[in-house]
Amino acid sequence: MSCDFLSLANTGVQKLHPYQAGKPSDELERELGISNIVKLASNENPLGLAQSVKDALQNELTGLTRYPDANGYYLKKALADKYAVDIEQVTLGNGSNDLLELIARAFVAREHEVIFAQHAFVVYPLVTQAIGAIAVAVPAKDYGHDLDAMAAAITDKTKLIFIANPNNPTGTFLEQDALTSFLKKVPSNVLVVLDEAYFEYAEPARRGDAIAWITEFPNLIVSRTFSKAYGLAGLRVGYSISHPDIADILNRVRQPFNCNALALKAAETVLNDEEYLQRSVTLNNQGMEDLSAFFTDNDLDFIASMGNFITVNVGKSGDEVFHALLQQGVIVRPITGYGLPNHLRVSIGTHRENQRFKEALSHVLNLES
Repeated sequence: MSCDFLSLANTGVQKLHPYQAGKPSDELERELGISNIVKLASNENPLGLAQSVKDALQNELTGLTRYPDANGYYLKKALADKYAVDIEQVTLGNGSNDLLELIARAFVAREHEVIFAQHAFVVYPLVTQAIGAIAVAVPAKDYGHDLDAMAAAITDKTKLIFIANPNNPTGTFLEQDALTSFLKKVPSNVLVVLDEAYFEYAEPARRGDAIAWITEFPNLIVSRTFSKAYGLAGLRVGYSISHPDIADILNRVRQPFNCNALALKAAETVLNDEEYLQRSVTLNNQGMEDLSAFFTDNDLDFIASMGNFITVNVGKSGDEVFHALLQQGVIVRPITGYGLPNHLRVSIGTHRENQRFKEALSHVLNLES
């Protein structure tokens, strides 16, 4: 006797498609038998693990038979000290993606609306659909957030607003004045998540200090991650900083031990490794200049980016070009699902990886240079 298990799932989940991560290198190797693969698909840090983290993890191995600190005290204390906030304002997550889901599930019900921008991080609509809430996707402005239109979209049903800055996958950036002006328009009972996963890559003079704004706007939640500039994507650790009452609610629904012992130690260590962070940013800036010049020289429109990736219009089906690049052993990210069918998102790699990408794209598109 069979059962239609799909019908047993929540209504939103029945129509949900799983998040599609960047294609792993070993998967491509299995499929096509290609070696020496270059992966520029998931906005990972091409520098590799910081030496300080390698040393710290080696010392941590003997304690892995024990559960990690469920509260992540030392990492939370390090974050609180770095950003001059109370430790009660910090919430840890299994990557910042974990926190985005926690926030939505803790505060949003089916009758509520969640606002986000067109071309914004796909997890925003995914989690909204999963909990059966009402998604309000505001049309993009120059591939980024139209804050005036997002403010106008707020209704009595609005419970949560997601803003990514810099935005993934387009790399667009919102200035401080624009963000604070927007926050002043948002009712105090509507939460605003400022997703700053790529914060460290933005120009220092233009970053602003969103964490300091929480004093004026207690409905603001700032989320960040160690997966990008800090190079810990494989360990999955992120954090949010918010009003203590919001953090208290998030900790009520947070899974126990959602950050493992190695992740906690690695994050605490690399947070203070300024030399590694600066090397990461410098390498990214150099690669961004290199790929931007390449696209300009070949008359390929691209979106100026403040992240560690760049999105380019390849002038034809991005999915087709993506698959052609796979044959060349280069993995990038097609973003048809983001409403950009002729674009590809390319992570900034090492000089060698960027060269491989340029050579492969030149071959696929028959470029002269």
